[in-house]
Amino acid sequence: MNLRAIGAPMDLGSDRRGVDMGPSAIRYAGLSEAVRDIGVSYDDAGDLPVPQPEGRDPNAERPDEGSAKYLKETRWVCRRVESAVADALADGETPLVLGGDHSIAIGSVGGASQDRDVGVLWLDAHGDFNTPETTPSGNVHGMPVAALLGRGVFGEMGWATADVAERDVAMVGLRDVDDRERTAIRDTDVDPYTMSDIDRRGIVPVVEDALASALDGVDALHVSLDMDVLDPDEAPGVGTPVTGGVTYREAHAAMELVAETDALCSMEVVEVNPILDSHNRTADLAVELVSSGLGDRIL
Repeated sequence: MNLRAIGAPMDLGSDRRGVDMGPSAIRYAGLSEAVRDIGVSYDDAGDLPVPQPEGRDPNAERPDEGSAKYLKETRWVCRRVESAVADALADGETPLVLGGDHSIAIGSVGGASQDRDVGVLWLDAHGDFNTPETTPSGNVHGMPVAALLGRGVFGEMGWATADVAERDVAMVGLRDVDDRERTAIRDTDVDPYTMSDIDRRGIVPVVEDALASALDGVDALHVSLDMDVLDPDEAPGVGTPVTGGVTYREAHAAMELVAETDALCSMEVVEVNPILDSHNRTADLAVELVSSGLGDRIL
């Protein structure tokens, strides 16, 4: 496998600064060395340009209904992420997008699905299923699943560049879902698994079922790893921490199951915020989890 790292230092989708430093923190944690140690070649494409919020009007482009901040800038960045991911795949490499906030997934899933049928494993504490009509905050990092599926005004605005069906999206680790998100998720073919499911059944059967759902009838797998899927005791440096998340070993078990599918075509790791971290602990863990997803094993 040839891995191509693509930095997307994006923080326009959230209301807390710091996740724009996530790509640097993950690289500093030894990403290239860890990947090469497991026999994967590594190429770093550097960081994509991201507009800075200072001096910009977050509401310069408004949807007809609802609220979504920095829509114009977010779409501009996501188009570049999409192109970078598609280019990596066309060159026979596996793209790893380093975030940044989770809004970049709109672009990475769009790029991954251009020339193949892709299932999506979404590892996250949050539903990310809001639209401008339902969001309580206007932050686009709470909307990427809805956007890539073209729900609400996102469909009218042409945001749904990803060719992904609802039935090919499986979400694991949910524990902070808004009321209107909850209703929307229940009314779709997306396959959601909450922390309660993991508590009752265990991480392995839950992730096995999620992977089977995401990969049913498709060619390849995209993994979207939001580090806030972990409990803040394990990963304190994230954009939006929520207590009660998966443990260190549960997260590794999930990524080991990803590697066992031999279907991984692309991945992103997002929401690492070194300002809130302790000794780069969350970025270190991000590197470990990426390595597990690429095939690293204890024995």
